[in-house]
Amino acid sequence: RREQARLKAGVVEEDTEEWQKDAHFAGLERVGGVDLSYVKGDESRACASLVVLSYPALEVLYQDCRMVPVSAPYVAGFLAFREVPVLVEAVQRLQQERPQLQPQVLLVDGNGLLHPRGFGTACHLGVLTDLPCIGVAKNLLHVDGLARDELHREQVRSLQRPGETFPLTGTSGKVLGMVLRSCNNSSRPLYVSVGHRVSLGTAVRLVRACCRFRVPEPIRQVRSR
Repeated sequence: RREQARLKAGVVEEDTEEWQKDAHFAGLERVGGVDLSYVKGDESRACASLVVLSYPALEVLYQDCRMVPVSAPYVAGFLAFREVPVLVEAVQRLQQERPQLQPQVLLVDGNGLLHPRGFGTACHLGVLTDLPCIGVAKNLLHVDGLARDELHREQVRSLQRPGETFPLTGTSGKVLGMVLRSCNNSSRPLYVSVGHRVSLGTAVRLVRACCRFRVPEPIRQVRSR
């Protein structure tokens, strides 16, 4: 908890890049996606994947997928300590081998500020790499009074068109993320939250811009490797 709190102090919840302030993200050329997927029946090994896509064409420029040992145990609320080190290594390999392809932002299959202590995987990875990061989850994490109850389901049903959203406001009064309907062909939303060096509004706009289907392309592509 002390280490998590120390790292959390480094999270920046605002836009820090010029491209983030442009309505069409002028200047954004490379968007990354990261994911860790486990071997069925073997929690000691996982496939750490990183892809970089061009923007706005969303074509794959770089991919790195390799099996890695995972030694830290799973502890609820501290998943990042298990997964982020190998994702940081993937980013560092890219920076060393193909620095010209370094992503200007990373989409993380997981949460950022939407976390029991406001420091999910997207925050953790962002602080350690100092790259703008966005958390994109497919399911609602039940924190700060948030629940997938009838009110929540009703709000989800009210999202009729791609790009429509509503905020995830916890009982603390803090907006922890945004629920986004990302495409026409799926009524199941995404849960977008700030990771690092990006505002929530920009995060939602970028995730929507990267969606051809329900899941944004950087994460969809990294999951398919």
